Amino acid sequence: MPAKKSEKASASEGAQVDPALRYEDAVKELEKLILDMEAGTFSLEETLLAYQRGAALLKHCQGVLAQVEQQVRVFEA
Repeated sequence: MPAKKSEKASASEGAQVDPALRYEDAVKELEKLILDMEAGTFSLEETLLAYQRGAALLKHCQGVLAQVEQQVRVFEA
């Protein structure tokens, strides 16, 4: 049975990361997700949602690092 429209919306919202989320907080959340997934206590659906959230957090962290690297290049110039 396909997921209801509201379930799909909440799943996609969980994968989105607030752009104002601090790098350190994103890393902590990502580490916790990894530990929880490795513990094997999630259902299949929860694991998928956790993976999606983790991927979004990773992308956010990479973006923050890229911005910092650009700022360092500007300062060095």
